[in-house]
Amino acid sequence: MVRKIVKIDEEKCIGCGLCASACHEGAIDIIDGKAKLMREDYCDGLGDCLPACPVDAIKIEEREAPAYNESAVQAAKAQKAETLPCGCPGTHAKEIKRESDCGCHDHSAKATSQLRQWPVQIKLVHEKAPYFDGANLLVASDCTAYAYGNFHNDFIRNHITLVGCPKLDDVDYTEKLTHIIAGNDIKSVTIARMEVPCCAGMENAVKNALKASGKFIPWRVAIISTDGRLLD
Repeated sequence: MVRKIVKIDEEKCIGCGLCASACHEGAIDIIDGKAKLMREDYCDGLGDCLPACPVDAIKIEEREAPAYNESAVQAAKAQKAETLPCGCPGTHAKEIKRESDCGCHDHSAKATSQLRQWPVQIKLVHEKAPYFDGANLLVASDCTAYAYGNFHNDFIRNHITLVGCPKLDDVDYTEKLTHIIAGNDIKSVTIARMEVPCCAGMENAVKNALKASGKFIPWRVAIISTDGRLLD
């Protein structure tokens, strides 16, 4: 049948993922850094994704396409709710734009977040999320941001942030971190960990991932004491 359906200009697309988040039907996904219409029968042609695109890479066209399949969309939503971590759309990748840092810090002013992307949990991020391209990567143990008072300005600023707890998550992050480092243009890696012994698991995972990636990337380790001091 001939009907209205979205058309994505991949030349213009910057892979920000905002259209995928705006598509309530789940018809769009980010593949190899570009938005793609994955299921034509999931697209209702109403164009909720259009205003979300910052580069005007999406249009509505009228052409031959499968009919919109609402029952399939609802079934996919139900299945996704069961399989997504925490059962919610909060795991959808998005980049957060921040004003460029002038290097000036007014400590009397209200502190502002320096977070540049979502999600931040290592277990939830997509290994090929577009914000990894050209990123300075911060891999931090969960407690560091609570212990160190100026964590946003001193660590998160101008970094893509991944957090986790090697003890409570009961998982080896090495494999996923290897895929992230090997599969993206990572410029540097900072490891922020607490002084407690269990946090060594985070440091070891990143070091092993760097080695397994086969890349030579500048990296450093910052160790934070339980009373909030920067030890190294």
